[in-house]
Amino acid sequence: MLVRLDNGIGMADKIGKYEVIRTLGKGATAVVYLARDPDSNREVAVKLIRFSDENAAMSRRLRKLFQTEDSIGRRLNHPNIVKLYDAVIEADRAYIVMEFIDGTALDYYCAINRLLPMHRVIGIIFKCCLALDHAFRQGVVHRDIKPANIMIDADDNPKITDFGLALNLHKDMNKDSTFVMGVGSPAYMSPEQIKNYPLNQKTDLYSLGVLLFQLLTGRLPFRASNQGALIYKIVNTDTPSVCALNPNLPPGLDPIIKKALEKDLYSRYRNGAEFAKDLSTVRYQILDEDATVQDTTHFERLRRIEFFTEFEDIELWEVLRISVWREVSEKVVLIREGNKSRVFGILVSGVVEISVGGKSLCRLGAGEVIGEMAFLHPSDTTRFASVVTLEPILFLEINSAALELSSDEVRERFQKTLITKVLGRMREANKALAKLGPSAVRGNSAGCDLELLPP
Repeated sequence: MLVRLDNGIGMADKIGKYEVIRTLGKGATAVVYLARDPDSNREVAVKLIRFSDENAAMSRRLRKLFQTEDSIGRRLNHPNIVKLYDAVIEADRAYIVMEFIDGTALDYYCAINRLLPMHRVIGIIFKCCLALDHAFRQGVVHRDIKPANIMIDADDNPKITDFGLALNLHKDMNKDSTFVMGVGSPAYMSPEQIKNYPLNQKTDLYSLGVLLFQLLTGRLPFRASNQGALIYKIVNTDTPSVCALNPNLPPGLDPIIKKALEKDLYSRYRNGAEFAKDLSTVRYQILDEDATVQDTTHFERLRRIEFFTEFEDIELWEVLRISVWREVSEKVVLIREGNKSRVFGILVSGVVEISVGGKSLCRLGAGEVIGEMAFLHPSDTTRFASVVTLEPILFLEINSAALELSSDEVRERFQKTLITKVLGRMREANKALAKLGPSAVRGNSAGCDLELLPP
């Protein structure tokens, strides 16, 4: 029985025996409430689905999806899977009662300015691997692993939810009408899921690999302006290097993510336990257990540098992910004349000397960009000047490969700022050269002066 309060906002007072406290969220087909179970006196989440006579086909599908979530949820018993307590199906509605997770959906931590420290990401994905391994051993494939379907509690424990679209491998797929092809969220779907091929647990591991990539870099491995182009990339394009996008990551992560995102099923991880085992091997490579404070300090320091004045905060956070902070002692060659490389960056503190052919050209201090010419040149990366530190410096090295894979906004911002810097230096160089040159020829104004005159 559903009882309503006459309070002007339509809030349910009770759903069955469960006392509604507040609304947690609304979706296209369901509303989730925070409620209290009077028998156990614990808080629970209640997902309420309404059936409509106006759309009988949709109602039948919702009923089947609800029954799928009920039957599968009762079989799953794992600390990283949301527990199912109760389910009731009525003529015009149904509700399912689940463990309430007082936490945050993982999609919150996918934004570039809210990325979790690396060791926390590895720990979360590790636990998700074990949860999916448990589900598979119960004959269940989730089919819609994405950040919004994973909750993170106060102790950093992930809780996988929403098994309404799950595939029951114990049923005959030729007779099971609850099996719906093509379900899932496109950006996280495996190539075989996009192609409507038969699925097994490897499709969930692929989606988890996409999520791992996103949590480490703040972007998806495949991006496109429309769904058709996105699907083409997922099916046909190689996965970019996660370490190229974030050079601060341990190199051992690249082969792990590559294996998780293999398009060839035979080359992908066989199960969640195998995926988790490989993740545990890179755990010892993580030197800084909590980089959050350091990231904030670095962000605030960059915000004070003139070079980044025009950068939006979200763009500055992205810069932090594609760069490396280097402390360099005095009399060290940062860039050597004649070498080929695209290394460039910003001098955060200290002084360097620029020289050509063994002759000093100028000295640059904090806030200046170094090595930008080879980066800006479309084809020639030859260095035509040397850069040597005159004192200990702090250098923000921008990873060129990562910058090329970064967002359009960050690339355009760098291009504009670097060109502005180069033009400013050219003007100063022209002034210096003019002082060394002979007196200029003075022209006349015999009707051919191109100077714009006031009207």
